[in-house]
Amino acid sequence: MAAVGWRRALLALLLAAGGAAALGRPSPVRVLSDGTWRELLHGEWMVEFYAPWCPACQSLQPEWEKFAEWGEDLDVNIAKVDVTEQPGLSGRFVITALPTIYHCKDGVFRKYQGARTKTDFINFISDQEWKSIEPVSSWFGPSSFLMSSMSALFQLSMWIRHCHGYLTESVGIPVWGSYAIFALATLFSGLILGLMMVFLADCLCPSKKHRPPQYPYSKKLAPESAHLLKKLDEEQEADEEDISDDEAGDKEESTRNSSPNAVRQRPVNPAGTADKS
Repeated sequence: MAAVGWRRALLALLLAAGGAAALGRPSPVRVLSDGTWRELLHGEWMVEFYAPWCPACQSLQPEWEKFAEWGEDLDVNIAKVDVTEQPGLSGRFVITALPTIYHCKDGVFRKYQGARTKTDFINFISDQEWKSIEPVSSWFGPSSFLMSSMSALFQLSMWIRHCHGYLTESVGIPVWGSYAIFALATLFSGLILGLMMVFLADCLCPSKKHRPPQYPYSKKLAPESAHLLKKLDEEQEADEEDISDDEAGDKEESTRNSSPNAVRQRPVNPAGTADKS
């Protein structure tokens, strides 16, 4: 009986030591943020987007942790992103449902739509099932300009939310006062941006009324060329003056010829003269 009790005590001690070691061991799942997400562009990754309050995400966590233990054997990196802490990545990857899982291979992203168990995840990587999934278009890829703009908008919205909470909770401003401040800030920023756009448009495309005169000979010419051009201009002006003088003379002569006679003769009827005689 004493030997059995000793063995049970030893087994319990070993189990406790193993549990403590498991608790002390860091999680193999890597945590990504706005500053480290570009690591996904190199190598092979499986990334989970989750939220702590999501029940489906909570049920997935044990399977995801077990799958991450196979990451070194499968030569794949396992990561996760908390969308409540990283709103920029939520906008960059267009997360509309939780949890959302992406597979990434050398910068090419594919959305995982399969079952969410450790075995299915392992088969998805080992059997290269991801090749049958159409990759995300480059226009909507996380590193595209469009998705970078979306990420900036999500970050701005989260910043506005934090500012609203600070004004209403810490400063003590009423809710309507916080809304009024944001409305005035929006109007003021829109006015400044509008003035900047008008200024840039006026600089890049000036109106004809204020456009500086364009001279055909704006570049510096050699003295001989300048003298020749000056002579040509003088000859052209002289020809124009001669033409204008000739036109004035012709006009004067035509006016003189077309003027009526000083004494206009009345036509005589020959038949009437014969009757009188």
